[in-house]
Amino acid sequence: MTTPFTLTQGRIPLLVSFPHVGTDLLPGLAQRLTPAAKDLPDTDWLLPDLYDFLTDLGASTLVAHYSRYVVDLNRPATDESLYPGQTTTGLFPAKTFTGEPVWQTPLTQGERDQHRDTVWAPYHTQLSAELERLKARHGYALLWDAHSIAPELPRLFEGRLPDLNLGSNGGQSCPPAVAQAVLQAAEAFPAFTRVLDGRFKGGHITRHYGRPDQRVFALQLELSQATHLADGLPAALDPARCATLRPCLRAMVHAFTTESARFLEPA
Repeated sequence: MTTPFTLTQGRIPLLVSFPHVGTDLLPGLAQRLTPAAKDLPDTDWLLPDLYDFLTDLGASTLVAHYSRYVVDLNRPATDESLYPGQTTTGLFPAKTFTGEPVWQTPLTQGERDQHRDTVWAPYHTQLSAELERLKARHGYALLWDAHSIAPELPRLFEGRLPDLNLGSNGGQSCPPAVAQAVLQAAEAFPAFTRVLDGRFKGGHITRHYGRPDQRVFALQLELSQATHLADGLPAALDPARCATLRPCLRAMVHAFTTESARFLEPA
C-alpha cells in the first residue's frame, strides 16, 4: 500500500496539516465507487500547491495520500458527530457532499477497522509526534489545518459560504486574541469575505490537538474553492485567483505565528 502521508520537517514552530488532499485508494476500492464518487469530488484539490510559500517560511507540512473516502482523517476514531443536529460526514463517508452514495457495495466492518489502523492511526501518530518535536525544540507548537470546499453545498449549509472560514472551536483551540489577529489579517484583503467560527468551527484535528494550556495552538482554515480553483473539471489552480489569494494566506499564517509568539515565547 502507499505510504499514508508525506512529512516535511521545517525549522519554525508551525505544522500545516493537509488531511483531505489525498486521492489514493486501497486495492479493490476504485471499482466499487459509484459514478458520482469515482472522480473523488470531495477532495481538497491541490492545496499543497496553493500553499507553496510554506517551504520558504520554514513550516513543517503533513500531506495525506489517501482519499477521505477510505477514511476521514479529520473525524474522531469513535466517529461521533462534530456538529450534532447538522448534516455532516463521518469517519467512513457513505455519501458525497451532494448526497449521492459513495460506494456500490459498502465497506465491511473489517475494512473499516483496517482503514482506521493502517491509514487514520499512522497519520495521527505522525501529527502528534511532529507537534511534540516542535514543542521540544521551540517550547510550543502551532497547528494550521488546511481545507477547502465548494462554495455552495445545500446539503451541508445554506447559501454561499464565505471565502475564508476560520475555526478555533469557539476559542478553545487557541486564544481568542490569536484567532482575531488572523481574522484581522484577512480583513486587509477586501476581495475576500471571511468569518471566524461560523459554519466550520474546526474538525477533529483542530479540536483534539489545540491545547492552549499545553502550549499548542490550532486553527482550521476552510477555503472556498472559488478563491483558487479554475472553473470546471479536472480540478486545476487558477493562476490569477491564486495570485490574489496567496498574499492573503501568507498574511494570515504570519499573523498566526507572530501573535502566538507574543503569548508563548519568554519575554
